[in-house]
Amino acid sequence: MTLLRSPGRIAAFAAVLIVFILPPLWLLLSALKPQAEIFQWPPSLLPEHFTLENFERTMSRANFGNYFLNSAFVSVTSASLSVIMSVMAGYALAKFRFRGDTLVFMVIMSAVMVPLQIVLIPVFLVLRDLGLLNTLWGLIIAPAATPTGVFLMRQYITNIPDNLLEAARIEGTPEWRILLRIVVPLCLPAIGTLFAFNLVWRWNDYLWPFLIITQQEQWTVQLAIANSIGRFSINWPRLLSMTVLSVLPMLVIFIALQRTLMNGLMAGATKE
Repeated sequence: MTLLRSPGRIAAFAAVLIVFILPPLWLLLSALKPQAEIFQWPPSLLPEHFTLENFERTMSRANFGNYFLNSAFVSVTSASLSVIMSVMAGYALAKFRFRGDTLVFMVIMSAVMVPLQIVLIPVFLVLRDLGLLNTLWGLIIAPAATPTGVFLMRQYITNIPDNLLEAARIEGTPEWRILLRIVVPLCLPAIGTLFAFNLVWRWNDYLWPFLIITQQEQWTVQLAIANSIGRFSINWPRLLSMTVLSVLPMLVIFIALQRTLMNGLMAGATKE
């Protein structure tokens, strides 16, 4: 205890904490400053004239509310679809034995080694042929199936005792009911972890929306932030306020699901 509370360790912890907290804190406080105060010299951390005008202008003039709803719909729907597909595929690969099951699993995992740039053009052409360009469903369907999600769910479901599932089958329980009533409740930590990760990935995604969306009313938050940077000038108050508003939902979700995330990660790391 004495070693843990030594002045050197406390100073090191404080330095690391400052390094990680200072940038987001500076971002938030700068968004609460008037434009003239953002560029004053010497700079100050705390705003001298506290104002919410930057956020009000962003919500009223920049149509940020529409972009926010677009990102929320895409993120939640895509993350939910990814979890559903990963659970079903993971259950099939973990609890069913068929010829070539290991090969199928290896083929799915080999997709992790394929660079995203290689599949951009083929996926774009498929979405074009399906008429999904400039639609939010094009953003949802394209990245929905992930080999990482299949791997996570397969590894977690493997640790569910087979005897529990066999007892349900002996009683005549159909497979879909076994999946919903037994497997899914036992996998809630892994499902919560996968859902949270997919939600963050889809919310922060910029490449797919940039390639697929050209109509402004279909923009996501990340596209709106990128397009707020002009060629010759930058509207810093709007950029800062939009960035803060884009970070807040993910921060709230992380705080709310922090225990679920840690339980899911630790369970997947310790089970054999």
